[in-house]
Amino acid sequence: MKRAFCAALLACAQMASASASTVDAAQYDAFWLWAGVKSQAVVHDARTIYVLQGQIEAAPGDESQVRFIAQGAATPNAPHAQIWLAYRAHTLHWTPRITQIMLAQLARWRAWGHRSGHEVVGIQIDFDARTLHLQDYLDFLLTLRKTLPADCRLSITGLLDWSSRIDASQVNQLKQIVDEVVVQTYQGRHTITRYDAYLPRVARLQLPFRIGLIEGGTWDAPDYLAANPWFRGYVVFLRNP
Repeated sequence: MKRAFCAALLACAQMASASASTVDAAQYDAFWLWAGVKSQAVVHDARTIYVLQGQIEAAPGDESQVRFIAQGAATPNAPHAQIWLAYRAHTLHWTPRITQIMLAQLARWRAWGHRSGHEVVGIQIDFDARTLHLQDYLDFLLTLRKTLPADCRLSITGLLDWSSRIDASQVNQLKQIVDEVVVQTYQGRHTITRYDAYLPRVARLQLPFRIGLIEGGTWDAPDYLAANPWFRGYVVFLRNP
């Protein structure tokens, strides 16, 4: 009986894998543009674009020294898109200068947006929050939120297993700080194996969320996702061919 049950589970897994389709960027309207990745034709009709501006990390050999490494992607040719400025953070110990650089970039992008007719809506922080440091991350985000202009939205990325590690009280705190969470279903340049096992927990987050996909990866959308009132769509991480 047990062997038959295991065989049935394996068959279901194989069927799920077979039904998953390749992520075709042309089927989506929200994208990440990262450093070194060439803009594609699909960007022109995008509705939302997250443009990398740099990464924040501790200097090698000296954790007390934090530096900003500019990695700005090219200005996207996307006349109808809302623009988010994305920052890859490897540390939460930001100095006032790091925040000043970010705010100065936001001001420059908004000035460009005013001239060109683009809407620069907010900041996104891409940080891999570990279980033991979730509260530290929430405290960091609250401080950052207070430094941003009142009309600047705040987005964060989340690891796929993140929803199983954050408790209800932390979710409630997060809802008061950020405008959205983009949960990544990939690691590096590949879709995470058995990503579908985490999705039910992601759907229970009870705050606005998107699902992040990798171009060329695999994705099989569950029926319940589109019906979730908190679901805001997908973001595709574009890759070079």
